[in-house]
Amino acid sequence: MGAARPAVGLAGCEPPVKCLIVNGDDFGASRGINRGIVAAHEGGILTSASLLVDRAASAEAAALVRAYPRLSVGLHLELAGEPPTHLDSHHDVHHDPRVLPHVLAQARRDGVPVRGHSRARHMGRFYGQWGGRTHPEQIGVDGLLRLLDAEIGEGVTELYCHLGYVEAGFRSSYVAERQVEVRTLCDARVRQAIHDREIRLIGFRDLPVLAACVVAAGEAT
Repeated sequence: MGAARPAVGLAGCEPPVKCLIVNGDDFGASRGINRGIVAAHEGGILTSASLLVDRAASAEAAALVRAYPRLSVGLHLELAGEPPTHLDSHHDVHHDPRVLPHVLAQARRDGVPVRGHSRARHMGRFYGQWGGRTHPEQIGVDGLLRLLDAEIGEGVTELYCHLGYVEAGFRSSYVAERQVEVRTLCDARVRQAIHDREIRLIGFRDLPVLAACVVAAGEAT
């Protein structure tokens, strides 16, 4: 299968009914996670990633951003002179009311969306662990297809994930599940299901184009 290419045809200003952003968190946390994100972008359905700027593999992730220009990358600081395409936070700490006003203010200055506070609905149920136990069925192909049917409606939805390849020395409570997520996002059945459901894969960088299309459509009526 070919790579997931976001937002083909958006220049025609005919916004698709269903749009899905598939975002990989923890970009830069390790080389294995970086490889998993690239694999799911090149050979799967991942369109965006969120960069941790102070981790062991952050510099490598920054180089990969330049190598894969179709990957939308969000972060809290500018990278290589390019502004982020979106803002979010590790463990969603930006939702803390003491932090959120500052994040929203930065987002207004950068002109970018914030997870959970934009026109993209936030879907966080693609996660394979709770109650201290792993649940691979939740992040397998069948689990993802159930989520697509239950959660994807008209407009823009963000599915965020925590994928990557396991490597020695990486410490996290969420390890084996990351490899399951890579396999799921790269599975041909998932791509076919997205096609069959007429869901358009986009990245955060495409949101301004979609917004302009909606405004143009309203002015034409």
